[in-house]
Amino acid sequence: MVRRERDGIYKLRATGLEELNDLYSSPNNVRVIQSRRMRWAGHVARMGEKRGVYRVLVGKQEGKRPLGRPRRRCVDNIRLDLQEVGCGYMDWIGLAQDRESWRKLVSAVMNLRCSVKCGEFLD
Repeated sequence: MVRRERDGIYKLRATGLEELNDLYSSPNNVRVIQSRRMRWAGHVARMGEKRGVYRVLVGKQEGKRPLGRPRRRCVDNIRLDLQEVGCGYMDWIGLAQDRESWRKLVSAVMNLRCSVKCGEFLD
């Protein structure tokens, strides 16, 4: 919380930020972006292989590659989000075909406070 020092300067305690965050339970912006990216990826994965958006999501670029390290693709971001939950090395496109398990996974990405194991999504 906020406390006032002797010289009139207000300082915010480090624990106050955590208390306020827990009190108002405002979602973390990074978590919101990750969950929306996962929700969109599930939507695209259920579209099918013939659709252009699907080919852009999982396809490889043709032609010469520029110098330097490879750019991070959308699929790479999705895999990183899955690794945070503990499902990094699984077939996420196959998992996205089942809407209920995919919704559980997206909510787990949003709320990483809860302890969720990857096996729970396969049930």
